[in-house]
Amino acid sequence: MNDKYTDLMKIGAMNRQQEKEAFVQDLYIEMLLAEIQLTTEKERLMKKIDQAIDTNDKNQFMKLSKQLVDITKRFGT
Repeated sequence: MNDKYTDLMKIGAMNRQQEKEAFVQDLYIEMLLAEIQLTTEKERLMKKIDQAIDTNDKNQFMKLSKQLVDITKRFGT
């Protein structure tokens, strides 16, 4: 009886450890995806800002620059 209880406790502990590891792994994946999204969005905006500068479009430049500032604030970079 005591061996079965000990085995069940070990299995429970292993399951909790696996759940913790899965949570951390999911968290890392979410962080990586957010970083990719941020980088892609910043690159897209920078290209559009460069294009607005090249075409001397001040209104578009101001609009896109504000978007870039907002994204930078939102992601804290």
